Amino acid sequence: MGRAMPGRSGIGGRLLAGITLAAFLTAPVPAAMAQDGAPAAKSESKSDAKPDASPLKIELNRLEPAGEACRTYMLVDNSRGPALKSLKVDLFAFDTEGVAQKRLAVELGPVQEKKTVVRLFDFAGLSCPKIGRLLLNDVLACEGGDATRETCLERIEPATKTSAAFDR
Repeated sequence: MGRAMPGRSGIGGRLLAGITLAAFLTAPVPAAMAQDGAPAAKSESKSDAKPDASPLKIELNRLEPAGEACRTYMLVDNSRGPALKSLKVDLFAFDTEGVAQKRLAVELGPVQEKKTVVRLFDFAGLSCPKIGRLLLNDVLACEGGDATRETCLERIEPATKTSAAFDR
């Protein structure tokens, strides 16, 4: 019987073989060697990204009484997006008990590229303390670049600085 080579048999040899196999199995496979020939996930996510996919932040910034109305201050933050000629939204004001009170279509545009603006409008016949929630129900119009109503709605990130909730 031949003598086994040191380091190649017994527990040490099996441990070395196991470590080598584990290193081989966990090593990343280059996209060129992938079995299905599909490009790596990183390149897919970059190519699938929409050019206008940067967030469009709309903040309910302030509510203040204005006679028989509630004056609403909206901050439109387009600091990372393309210019919009028009951004018309459909809003619903709900009272503090969650009952819809008023519906209003508001033009928040135009908004220049990489710019933040404040837009004011009034909810006539509604007192500010009665507003518990403002719902961005839909985007009625969105024009500028490759923008569509759907892509604008997807981009919008609502926020609030008031006691009233603001969501979509």
